[in-house]
Amino acid sequence: MNRTDTPVVALTPDAVPSVNRQRFLGLMLTVTALGLMVSSNTWAQDVAERLSERLAPLETYHASFEQKILDGSGDNLQEAQGEMWLARPGLLRWEVDAPYSQTVMSDGEDVYLYDPDLEQVTVQAVDERVTHTPALLLSGNIDDLTASYDVHYEKDDQDTFTLVPSTPDTLFEELNLMFEGETLTELWMTDSTGQRTAIIFSAIRQNDAIDDERFTFDIPEGADVIREDP
Repeated sequence: MNRTDTPVVALTPDAVPSVNRQRFLGLMLTVTALGLMVSSNTWAQDVAERLSERLAPLETYHASFEQKILDGSGDNLQEAQGEMWLARPGLLRWEVDAPYSQTVMSDGEDVYLYDPDLEQVTVQAVDERVTHTPALLLSGNIDDLTASYDVHYEKDDQDTFTLVPSTPDTLFEELNLMFEGETLTELWMTDSTGQRTAIIFSAIRQNDAIDDERFTFDIPEGADVIREDP
């Protein structure tokens, strides 16, 4: 894979024991979107260009987050809090610190999912097998941005861009990116069951320097390592 591409987080639920699968699925919805990896197809070129203009200048992003998973009736199934760091090209660290600890990290070549409760690390090489999952969202490239999703725009208290997949077998049926000014503040995803994942960002810092060590993962001694073949 070209190192200039943002990585695709392609870990599968089957790689995780069932006891941990629900929170894994919720986290993967988050990471695939915040690994910020999306292609799109739009009904209006100016809408895609407007979204690209918001994303293209973004080189780094650091924020705290609150994540909620809601069922089709709006009932809260799960909550989590944590912190994330993102740097182009292809670097991501997503740390859940409550109510459980979990880390997802991409160094541009491999993706690591670490669950300290299970003492387990799942590792998968970055590849392009899951191109219909959210990908290339931060590329700022209109041709890529309009390839696989329809992009719609609505302005209210915030600017909301809605991405609807034009092909089946994606992790979500709708992805909403909400901006206050030039800053991404919320992300909402809806899957085929009507379940929604809401991610609210706070203490946001854009384009500040981030230490390279944030994107280096050392496998803890004694951890069980599962390596997924590409």
